Amino acid sequence: MGILYSEPICQAAYQNDLGQVWRWAKEDYHCVDVQDSFNGDTPLICACRRGHLRIVSFLLRRNANVNLKNQKERTCLHYAVKKRFTFFDYLLIILLMPVLLIGYFLMVSKTKQNENLVRMLLNAGVDVNAADRYGCTALHYACQMKNQTLIPLLLEAQADPTIRNKHGESSLDIAQRLKFSQIALMLRKAS
Repeated sequence: MGILYSEPICQAAYQNDLGQVWRWAKEDYHCVDVQDSFNGDTPLICACRRGHLRIVSFLLRRNANVNLKNQKERTCLHYAVKKRFTFFDYLLIILLMPVLLIGYFLMVSKTKQNENLVRMLLNAGVDVNAADRYGCTALHYACQMKNQTLIPLLLEAQADPTIRNKHGESSLDIAQRLKFSQIALMLRKAS
């Protein structure tokens, strides 16, 4: 099912309809930064929610503002980092795992896509330390999700592991609380 948006370009970006996104952007140059009336999502945030690389790439080439925030005060980076495998992805991975490790390669491929998405946003100048309404940065979410591939990327982009969320927790505190020792080590080295 998913989310329904009031702005057609947001809906198209969420549904991975590059043709429609292109048509809307061609018609009105400013609509690449339009914010949906429902939750304040921009087309870029919508595309990042679902990990649609081609649409993100297109919007970035159209100079979409990577630092716009929605009503939860999240940027596109928050959603790129929070992106998880879908139920369908897990199902495919499980079903294909015994078949010549296709499931494993699918998992690696999906992880690589997410890494590329985050890298694109960082290269476009997204504020790596932007905090949402809960005081959480992308690094907080990467730590909660035990995402060992994204944490080094965020740290390399100067993500601050000492920023505390509204619960008073830093990224390092989260890693220690969840007993993610390798992540905690990475964060200690960075701070």
